Amino acid sequence: MGSRLADGRGWCRHGTVEVMDQPTAETMLRALDRFVGEWTMAAGPAGGPPWPGEGRVRFEWLDGGTFLLQRWTIDLKEAPDGTAIIGCDAANGTYFQLYSDERGVCRVYQMGLRDHAWTLLREGEPFAQRFTGTFSDDGSTIAGRWELAQDGEDWKTDFDVTYSRVTSPASPAS
Repeated sequence: MGSRLADGRGWCRHGTVEVMDQPTAETMLRALDRFVGEWTMAAGPAGGPPWPGEGRVRFEWLDGGTFLLQRWTIDLKEAPDGTAIIGCDAANGTYFQLYSDERGVCRVYQMGLRDHAWTLLREGEPFAQRFTGTFSDDGSTIAGRWELAQDGEDWKTDFDVTYSRVTSPASPAS
């Protein structure tokens, strides 16, 4: 068995260095740390007051830290509780979200995370969906909007959502 090189690429085996052409996921996964913790979620029609009830969202690392688990509950019967698993394809610099909810709906979203922007995109039947969220400068809120396109081209606002941080993970002991 070999060991990872200090720069995160390749493996050293029997004194021979084999450098992979592929970057590791470490940098991409660390960018997801900004989500970890518990959040409240308020949603409503674009520009309107939030719908009644509260949503709670928790992000936590699965064992090994290679996937981020997202679970949510919503106090509104029309909105489903659900789970998502977020991971990355470091070779292509992309994220993906595997979504599932209590209705039995399962979807795959392409995910983006750049600076303060968080995006999700799904194309295909029965309609296309996209989400655009913006992290506040202090990382305590995410203001976002879900849109859908029944025909895959004409985007309309589905609803606005705001995530507000309740807790952050404890800092590791030094």
